[in-house]
Amino acid sequence: MGENASFWESLIYAHPICTTWKQEAEGSIYHLASILFVVGFMGGSGFFGLLYVFSLLGLGFLCSSVWAWLDVCAADIFSWNFVLFTICFVQFIYVTYQVRSVAFDREFQELYSALFQPLGISLTVYRKIVLCCDAEVITLEKEHCYAMQGKTPIDKLSLLVSGRIRVTVDGEFLHYIFPLQFLDSPEWDSLRPTEEGIFQVTLTAETDCRYVAWRRKKLYLLFAKHRFISRLFSILIGSDIAEKLYALNDRVHVGQGFRYDIRLPNFYHVALPESPPVPPPRHSHQLQRGSPRRKPAGVANCGS
Repeated sequence: MGENASFWESLIYAHPICTTWKQEAEGSIYHLASILFVVGFMGGSGFFGLLYVFSLLGLGFLCSSVWAWLDVCAADIFSWNFVLFTICFVQFIYVTYQVRSVAFDREFQELYSALFQPLGISLTVYRKIVLCCDAEVITLEKEHCYAMQGKTPIDKLSLLVSGRIRVTVDGEFLHYIFPLQFLDSPEWDSLRPTEEGIFQVTLTAETDCRYVAWRRKKLYLLFAKHRFISRLFSILIGSDIAEKLYALNDRVHVGQGFRYDIRLPNFYHVALPESPPVPPPRHSHQLQRGSPRRKPAGVANCGS
């Protein structure tokens, strides 16, 4: 215990207390280094925030090294500052390499800016999502089918990048799929990871389309490794299904001027106020189980 006390005493009291202070200020290089340190520590997060921090801190340590070499003439101060400058320089090069390695093609960059960046998704996380689909954008020509009712297996999840997809069931129009919407979110949500199924609707390209596709098994492996990505897709798919349900809701009615509301199966919006309320048949209150794209039982399309 006495040895420890003597060590701390020697560390604290080894140097004499300053009785007089220098009257002249240090040179401009020292103050420039201090300013760079202050501004550098105001950097943000992310790749570009790191580039900002390491670049300014590196310049600050470089100025301190020059100040120690020219003004102070202290080898130890120069050595420490030059070592710190070297570390910042190496970190700057490493972060620059990482930023360059997460560069994407134009369509993936636009997809990131439109869908993922507003949600605060970093480029490193987005890179994992892009690599899962092999960084490939698939083309679907006009009037070609992405899926056929009762034939195409549900083995992937696709996101429309450009174009427009028409969704039909038994030849009757249901709704459109627009860019930044999933092509098969209801089918994806209706199956468990170990289950298999086929499409209950037909998806046809009304224009030349481009989409990104993630294979089902590969995407589930990504979810198992990164829970954050799993929650992200769960939110995106849930929001997409809700939009499709509202689109389907706008297309159906139950006759007599009553408009079917898929959110409230027991209530109907009256399109014609003068029509007397007629209770709908009992079977029309129930929604068919399965894909959310399926029409409610006993409900006809607007054009029928």
